[in-house]
Amino acid sequence: MAKTETLQQFQQGDMVVYPIQGVGRIDHLETRTFKGKDIPYYVICLEAAEMILRVPVNKSLELGIRPIVSKALAEKALKHISKEHEPGPSDWKQRYTMNLDLLKKGGINDIAEVVAKLYHRSKVKELPVQERKLYDDALKLMVDEVSFSMVKSKDEVEQLVFCQLEKE
Repeated sequence: MAKTETLQQFQQGDMVVYPIQGVGRIDHLETRTFKGKDIPYYVICLEAAEMILRVPVNKSLELGIRPIVSKALAEKALKHISKEHEPGPSDWKQRYTMNLDLLKKGGINDIAEVVAKLYHRSKVKELPVQERKLYDDALKLMVDEVSFSMVKSKDEVEQLVFCQLEKE
């Protein structure tokens, strides 16, 4: 990767998605010394998790940190969850791994796919504890990002998500 690609891509106040962690705001940039070198870091405040993360600027792309999607892409993701999805393997451990990999990719459509698959699976049979947690995390990620993107409350977006999930 060229050095120019690892330069700062976000500014203070930008809203970002950190895959699996959630939606956050770039609070500020700071420089810390590590092994004798000054390294710039994003300081990301994840309000929903009440967490502050420090991420090296040059690792942000590798970690999948990205800007919040546009309103149009958020609406597209909502429509995506109403589509028919393949049920996936019957072995929950395989499903869990596949869905976790999708969440790690961090795209809004990947998150929407996990939400839809696990929601419909839960209608057939109760999800194992780990899979249920994965579903809850994916749903929270989706609701958080879509609510920021569409400038709607999380409750409104959650209702939209469940309306889309119930479409046949």
